[in-house]
Amino acid sequence: MSSSTAMSLLATSGARLPPLPTIRDLVRLYKLRAIKQLSQNFLMDERLTNKIVRAAGNIQNNYVLEVGPGPGGITRSIIKMCPRHLVVVEKDRRFLPTLELLSEASKDFLRMDIVRGDILEYHMAAAFPECSNMDWQDKRAPVHIIGNLPFAISTRLLVNWLREMSLQTGAWSYGRSSLTLTFQKEVAERIVAPILAENRCRLSVMNQIWSRAELKFLIPGKAFVPKPDVDVGVIHIIPLKKPLTIVHFDIVEKVVRHIFSMRQKYCRRGVANLYPPDVREELTELTFRMADVDPLARSFQLSTEECLRIAEAYDLLTKSKPDIRHYNYRAPKEKVVVEAI
Repeated sequence: MSSSTAMSLLATSGARLPPLPTIRDLVRLYKLRAIKQLSQNFLMDERLTNKIVRAAGNIQNNYVLEVGPGPGGITRSIIKMCPRHLVVVEKDRRFLPTLELLSEASKDFLRMDIVRGDILEYHMAAAFPECSNMDWQDKRAPVHIIGNLPFAISTRLLVNWLREMSLQTGAWSYGRSSLTLTFQKEVAERIVAPILAENRCRLSVMNQIWSRAELKFLIPGKAFVPKPDVDVGVIHIIPLKKPLTIVHFDIVEKVVRHIFSMRQKYCRRGVANLYPPDVREELTELTFRMADVDPLARSFQLSTEECLRIAEAYDLLTKSKPDIRHYNYRAPKEKVVVEAI
């Protein structure tokens, strides 16, 4: 039987790994314990790891990158769905023996690469050399990023990935690759928060500009070892075919961050800090006039489109004024002289 026929048969019913110790047994065998400083929490329940992988959609014969696999709970569930190529990126060397065990057990029906490194530094564009690049406007790329993210870096990772998504680099050089990730429940709810929601924030707006994010389900904290103080949300993110703006990600992120920097004050207060003191009042008023946005609204009352109009006005006003564009109100105070517009 050819390897492709074998893969097809395995994919039909789900791959069957040879008998292996359970994740719980492996954790005991290798004396693995979660390190609090690395925000590690193990998910042992196979029903839940299967559910996370199913939330990613059909990964059969596709390419999967798993972030922080730890002892390999989610990894097993991914393998059972028969991807063509699985790459796992793990920083902690203690987990290599359990991951190598899975790689060896599944070598007859998939390629599994184990990368020991920091996901913040990993070059995802090189993960799948055999994967053809898809046209962004065509169907989604057969690439999926899946992971039980460390809480300490989850927001930073997401913002980094949204930036790469906007630039169509990294994992998005293949096309519209998807993300299926765990976050603290509070963060997960912020990511999908609509206008007027109490927890609407920078993450909500940035996601809605470049992607469609869906909160698939919640996992109680007691399902993890050790038990975190919070429940966990599983988010599935698909890039939009047509992003809501053509303004560069860095400009939009800067403006949206300022808009939400003073949640309970008028949004005018945060936007004003984009400009040096000597032109602040004039340019802030002009920004809101150009954007046709109420300067007395609170940030959470602004739609994604209104936030974008503010960013676009700022972008337009500062294109010919680099001193304004590079101004940082938190930096040590220096005299900045800018001609009035």
